Amino acid sequence: MLRTARALAHEVGVEAVTPGSGAALRLLAAAGNARAVVEIGTGTGVSGVWLLRGMRPDGVLTTIDVEVEYQRIARRLFQEAGFPSGRTRIITGRALDVLPRLADGAYDLVFVDAVSTGFAAYVDAALRLLRPGGVLALNGALAAGRIGDPAARDVETVTVRETIKAIRESEHWVPALLPVGHGLLAAVKA
Repeated sequence: MLRTARALAHEVGVEAVTPGSGAALRLLAAAGNARAVVEIGTGTGVSGVWLLRGMRPDGVLTTIDVEVEYQRIARRLFQEAGFPSGRTRIITGRALDVLPRLADGAYDLVFVDAVSTGFAAYVDAALRLLRPGGVLALNGALAAGRIGDPAARDVETVTVRETIKAIRESEHWVPALLPVGHGLLAAVKA
């Protein structure tokens, strides 16, 4: 089923999380006994399935994306994976417009799979949304392999570096960079 979802993602031009990243997301959701999760960037639902597999059976995934077509595919994928419609809340819109409407301190995990130029704003939103002990996970933390190259000065790489540094230096987060997929920065809210 995930293989089909990856093929659909490829067809519509979306890069789905790798199996390694998916397994890490499932682990993070399970370790935190996640009941309420926010996903920024629904894509075609691949990461959402991994998250739902790790969440409590009564957990709800709130997933946000601007692309209605991707969400239509994701809705079908969630159903085919056996998750009842009540387990997902699919919201169409810009994440930075939707996130302010979500409740403070009500979420166990926030997963960001979106353009890195928005990372700083998403980290700020996650700090507000997460309960103490909740987890933030940022996909793409290796900046396509350029994160360790000091000569790489493109906007994406610089933004990722600045975000990692800010999280590492903040008293609000306990972070770790997981070298799975495109890099997963995981941080627990202190």
